[in-house]
Amino acid sequence: MKDEQYYYYLIYKPFNTLTQFKGEGDTLADLYDFPKDVYPVGRLDKDSEGLLILTNDKAINHQLLHPKFKHKKEYWVQVEGEITEDALKQLRAGVTINVEKKDHFTAPAWAKRIAEPPLEKRNPPIRERKNIPTSWVSLTITEGKNRQVRKMVASVGFPCLRLVRAGIEELKVEGMKIGEVKKIAQDRLYESVFGDRKYKPQARLQKAEKRFSTDVLKPKSGIKKLGKRNFKRPEGEESRPNKPTSNNKPNRFKSGKSNKR
Repeated sequence: MKDEQYYYYLIYKPFNTLTQFKGEGDTLADLYDFPKDVYPVGRLDKDSEGLLILTNDKAINHQLLHPKFKHKKEYWVQVEGEITEDALKQLRAGVTINVEKKDHFTAPAWAKRIAEPPLEKRNPPIRERKNIPTSWVSLTITEGKNRQVRKMVASVGFPCLRLVRAGIEELKVEGMKIGEVKKIAQDRLYESVFGDRKYKPQARLQKAEKRFSTDVLKPKSGIKKLGKRNFKRPEGEESRPNKPTSNNKPNRFKSGKSNKR
């Protein structure tokens, strides 16, 4: 049986493009002729831009998206107004946002003000108000709630004007053009995301599946039953008295008189 062939792509998703291959409007299918079994790892909202991984490696999807692995995703956020240090402190500590009509307190994040990053102009351009300045924030999170970054900056008083995913761990969008697609080798992706060129998430998943399978509870064929141990008591140690049997077990209640009243 042939080993499955895995494909890995990095793309700079443009603004106003859906993170899917079918639908009304612009989709990923308009960027490149991808293999049929390739799909995006996670998603970016239609009005967000930036780095997206596409692959047919299902283990990558699990390892990158499950919250317990806490993979870092960096976003460059252009906000309305001059971001303050107090607002950045709140973002670092965590803020309350609404997720599926419930309050969610975000995990601690990395937040700092940055100079305007070297990005191409967005098409269409953002809606700026001439009398209100804008500023840029680098915000790194380990969660992935719906529209989380936008909700976070809005909660501290700075609405989002433009949102670009700048990186996933050590994979960066910097240097890529809007709409660009790059094929990446498996070992390079593993090293950039997991820190190990020889990382094997598939094997790890297979082991986990076997560990929790009911089959592992069945005894293996050919295993001999264990007999009694050939245990020798050290010289000089008295042997333990035999356990009384039902016939010779002492009866504490036995007496000449009946206990019945």
